[in-house]
This record gives sequence, structure tokens and C-alpha cells, in this order.
Amino acid sequence: MIPILDLQQQYEQIKEQVEKEVLKVLSSGKYILGENVNKLETDFANYCGVKRAVGVASGTDAIYIALKALDIGPGDEVITTSFTFIATVEAISYVGAKPVFVDIDPNTYNLDVRELEKKITPKTKAIIPVHLYGQPVDMSPVIEAAKKYDLFVIEDCAQSVGASYKGKKTGSFGDIGCFSFFPTKNLGAAGDGGMITTNSNYIADRILSLRNHGSHIRYYHTEVGLNSRLDEIQAAVLNVKFPHLDRWNSKRREAAYFYNELFKDVKEIITPKELDNTECVYHQYTIKTIERDKLFNILKENGVMSMIYYPVPVHLQEAYAGLSLMEGSLPNSEQAAKNVLSLPIFPEITRDQQRKVADELIKALNQVLVRS
Repeated sequence: MIPILDLQQQYEQIKEQVEKEVLKVLSSGKYILGENVNKLETDFANYCGVKRAVGVASGTDAIYIALKALDIGPGDEVITTSFTFIATVEAISYVGAKPVFVDIDPNTYNLDVRELEKKITPKTKAIIPVHLYGQPVDMSPVIEAAKKYDLFVIEDCAQSVGASYKGKKTGSFGDIGCFSFFPTKNLGAAGDGGMITTNSNYIADRILSLRNHGSHIRYYHTEVGLNSRLDEIQAAVLNVKFPHLDRWNSKRREAAYFYNELFKDVKEIITPKELDNTECVYHQYTIKTIERDKLFNILKENGVMSMIYYPVPVHLQEAYAGLSLMEGSLPNSEQAAKNVLSLPIFPEITRDQQRKVADELIKALNQVLVRS
């Protein structure tokens, strides 16, 4: 079976160093907000080209805390995409604000910036662009609209660590950038974790308080916060992995371009598109094709794992029925949910494995075409 991702191979490369650093944390007796978190925050801020970075417990918490730090709440609207993992939208709901959806660009699967201004109202307080699959959003129009209407920008960088737009890393364009270290991410921990980036010392200090029960001084609480601290053990794992990130991302890009070559003559397979002046990090290699569900099942039967990110856009999820958005309200998002299929991609994938994936997919396509 060719997996969608192989974390065991990655671990074998760094096993000795990871275990050494984790054992150091365990023997130190210092498990919360220690030197490993401090180092990761400093290195991550420098890497992203921002002033500050604050570690938190998850990518979901990162977006929630970002919204809280900007005082967004009941009565406010936040513009984002429906074609994303639900965590993006959940965070908006957690603070009591209303999510407002912009349809996606069918070529990039990201928020269609041409439709953005149409959704802005007097209640709009922020925009959350999602850099889906590791492909940066076209950020210049987003920033221009935010300045024009005095809105905050919170980048959802959960899938885009290391990706760049016009020479700058994602997470450095908006007021706040939010990252996930879920194990399957390009930079993944051995559990949950997240990071928030910003160029504002005021926002960073507010986030430091919010992640720690609304406190800067122990047992003195200036506001209601939450417990969302990045663990020392997770930070230790991430500090070992971090120096490998650019090389791993480069390997993902090479694998993506090889897939592009393998599929270049197959008209039923639409390969990922990169915007000019961007560097996608291919958290997923996602194609668009016909008879997606049938292909998914045939591939699995023949030893190739694939994934569907995401089969139902958020506005059609039962959890968001209260928004009263019917099928047809976001046609590009809905169509993508029916046609996208993510293929195995990870830094260690071999060309032989990729040829196997391509061969099985093309055979499966021919099979469903004959039946239809």
C-alpha cells in the first residue's frame, strides 16, 4: 500500500535526535513554557520574517486566540472560504461572530479575491484567507481591500508553512498568521500544536496573556483567557524538525512536478495550478477529475491511498445549517468538493511509487470511462 503520507520514514531520519531532545525535556522537570518553546518562537518569527511568534496548543486555538486578540465577537462578520477544514470557521463561531463565505477560484481552490469586496458590509471586521493545500492566496488584493475598508487580516497558514508569495512567507502579510503543527502538516509535531505570528508587539503580548488564562503575572488575570500553551516536548520535536523544513518542502515540490509530467497528457486529470510569484509547498497534491468517488475506491483496492479534502464544504455541513445557505450558493466550492482528490505526497516518496500511483489512477480512469 502506498500511503498518503509516511511519517514513519520521516521519523527514522531524525529518530536519534528527537529521542535525545525529548528525554532531555523529561529529565529536566520543566514541561511548560521553557527554553524549547522560547527557541521555536524566536526561530519561527525569524523564518517567517515577522517580529513575534507565540506558540499555542493547536492551529484551531491559533485562529480563535487571534480573533479574541482583535476583539472580534458577537455582531461582527468575518469573511473566509467555505472550502476549508471546519476549524477555520469553528473559531469564528467560538467568538460569537458570523462567518461570511466567498466562493473559491476553481483553479487554485483558494478564496476568489475578485469576489471579496462584494461580501464586505458595515459589520465586517476581518478576512481570513486560507492558503489551502500549501498554495498561497493572492494576497495583494486581500491586503488592499483590508486597508480600504479598515479590516483585520488573519492568515490561516495551517497548510502553508514555508510557502511564499512575492518573496515573502505566508503568515507575514496580515495582522496575524495562524499555523498548525498537527502531525500530518509539513512541519508536524508528535501531537497537537500551533503558532501565531504578528508584527505587532501589542497583539503578541495580548496573545501571550490569552494563551495563559488571561495572565502575564502568575495568579493575576486581566481578562478571561484559556489554557493553550505549546508543550515543551512538542516544541523539542519541532526544533529538531524545523531545520529540515525547506529541504522537505523542496522534495514535495519536486514530487508535484513529477506528477504533473506523468499526467500531462491525461485530459481527465486537472493538475494543481500555482499562481505567478508564489511558491506552493504542496501540503497536498490535489487533482480535479471525473468520477472521483469511484476512482478513490478503485485506487484503494489496488494499493494506493488517496484522500478527499474536503467532501462537503462548510456551508453545507449540518453544523452550519443555521446560516441557511442552500446548495448552489457557492458553486465553485461545491463543485470542487465533488471532484478533488489528493494523491500520496511526502518528501520521501520515490519516483517508482509515483509511477505506480499514476499508472493505477490512469487504469482506474480508463475503467470508469469504459463503464460510462
